[in-house]
Amino acid sequence: MTTLLPLAGRRPALPAAVRPRRPLLVRLPLLCLLALQAVLSWRLQNSAFQDESLYLYAGHREIALLLHGTPTYDNYASYFSGAPFFYPVLGAMADRFAGLAGARALSLLFMLACTVLLHGLARRLFGRRAALMGAALFALSGPVLFLGHLATYDAMALFLLAVGAWTAVRAARLPWPVTALVGVPLALAGTAKYAALLFAGTVLGLVALAALPERGLRQALLRGLLALGSAVGCAALVLLLAGHSFLAGVRSTTTARQAGTDSTPLLLRLSAEYGGLVLLLAVVGTVLLVRAGTGRQRTARLLLAGLLTGTALLAPAYQVHLHTLTSLHKHIGFGLFFAAPVAGYGLARIADVGHYSPRRLGIALGVCLLATELGISQSAALFRQWPDSTRLEQVLRTQIRPQTGHYLVEEAEVPRYYQAALAQPYQWSGTYFFAYTDKKGEHLTGVPAYRAALTEDYFDLVVLRYGPTAGLDRQIDSALTTGHGYTLIATVAADSSYGRGTWFVWRPNRD
Repeated sequence: MTTLLPLAGRRPALPAAVRPRRPLLVRLPLLCLLALQAVLSWRLQNSAFQDESLYLYAGHREIALLLHGTPTYDNYASYFSGAPFFYPVLGAMADRFAGLAGARALSLLFMLACTVLLHGLARRLFGRRAALMGAALFALSGPVLFLGHLATYDAMALFLLAVGAWTAVRAARLPWPVTALVGVPLALAGTAKYAALLFAGTVLGLVALAALPERGLRQALLRGLLALGSAVGCAALVLLLAGHSFLAGVRSTTTARQAGTDSTPLLLRLSAEYGGLVLLLAVVGTVLLVRAGTGRQRTARLLLAGLLTGTALLAPAYQVHLHTLTSLHKHIGFGLFFAAPVAGYGLARIADVGHYSPRRLGIALGVCLLATELGISQSAALFRQWPDSTRLEQVLRTQIRPQTGHYLVEEAEVPRYYQAALAQPYQWSGTYFFAYTDKKGEHLTGVPAYRAALTEDYFDLVVLRYGPTAGLDRQIDSALTTGHGYTLIATVAADSSYGRGTWFVWRPNRD
C-alpha cells in the first residue's frame, strides 16, 4: 500500500505477485504494543474517582428513569460536561455487568481502538514504520494509560474523534460522498464530551489536507465543506433529539466555564511534562517532512504536519485561558493523538531504520524507553491523585440506614455510588452546594444552611476530609462540637499523591 506522504528513504515496495503474505507477522508489533498498553493501564488500581462515581451513578438513574419512570432527583444535564444520556448510560450498563472494573474495561477498549486507528491513519500518511512509532508514543504516554483505566466519557470521546480522523484520511482515495461520514463521529464525540469539539477543526482540516495530494485544491476544499456540513447537520439532529436542556451544561462546563486561579507557569510546566516529548518529536518530524518534499509538496506537507502538531497546543492554550488544572492531563491526551503520527515520522527518520545505523537506532530506542518510563510513572501518579475510599465505605456501610437517614459527605458522589443499594439519592448532601429550611421556616443556602442543619442535628452522619472544599469544611466544623454536639466515631486514612489526609466521621449525640 502506498502512502499519501511516503517516508523518505524507505525501500521500494515489492510487486504484489512476489510480496510475502504474512499478515500476522506484519501485525505482530502492533499486537505486542496493544498488549503492553493494556497491561500498563490495567495495573493502575484505586477506588472510584469522584467523576467515575458521578457518571456511573447518573447512568443508572437515567436507565431507571427510562425503564421505570423513577425520578433521578437531579438535573444532570445542567452541569455535566457531556450528555448524561450518552456515555453515562453506556458506562452504567458495563458497571451493572461487571462493576467498576467492567466500566473501566470499556474505557480500555476505547483507548486500544484509538491506538489501532492512529496506527492506521499514520500508516496511510507516512508509512508503516512511522505508524508503529507514532502509535507507541501515543499508547505508552501517561495521559493515555490513565484514560485507559478511568470510567469517564473521555475515552469514548477520544475514540469517536479517532474514528473521524481515520475516516478523514481513508476517504481521501474514495468517492467524495464518503466524506460525509466524517461528520457522524464528530457530532457524537461532541455529544459524549463537549470539550472534544475543540479538536473537531483538526479532523475537518484533515479531510481537505489528506485529499489535497490526490484530488487537488478545489476537490479538497469541497470535501472539507461537505464534512463540515455533515458534522453541523448531525449535531443539529442530536440537539433536536436531546432538547435544549443540556445547553446550560455546555455553557457552564465548556463555552462559558468559570475561570480558575491556577498560574500560567504551572499549567505550562505540567503540559510540558505530559506532552512535551511527543510535541518536540512532532516539531522535528515536521521539519524533516518539509525538507523531504519539493515544490508544492513542501506546502502540502507543512500544512498537514503543522495542523497535526499544532493540535497538541490546543489543550494547554485552553487550560491557560481558563487558568485551571481541571482535566489538563486528559485534554493533553486528546492532542497527543493528532501529534503522535508526525512524532512517529520524526522518530523513524531519526532512527533511519533503512540504513541500519546502530547510533541512530540507539537514539530512537533511548527515546522510546524514556517515553515508556515517563508514561508508567505519570499514569501511576495520576491514578493516586484521589484517596482510596475502600476502608471508608466499610465504615459507612455500618452506619447508613435506608430511606430515612441524611448524610453530609465531602465528595458525596463516591459513597453514593458504592452505597446505592442502601440509600436513595435524596439522602446524600455534598460540600459544594446545600439548601436547608430550618425549624423557624427560614430558607438558607451555603454556610448558614450547613451550620443550621448541623445545629439542628439534621444529618445522621458527617464525613469531612478537608480536601477540595477545605475552606468550607473549616467554616462549618465548629458546629460539630458546639451545642448538642457530634461524636467522632472513626478516622480513616485518605492518603493520595498530594500527601497524607484523613476522613473524619461524625455522628450526632441524640438522646
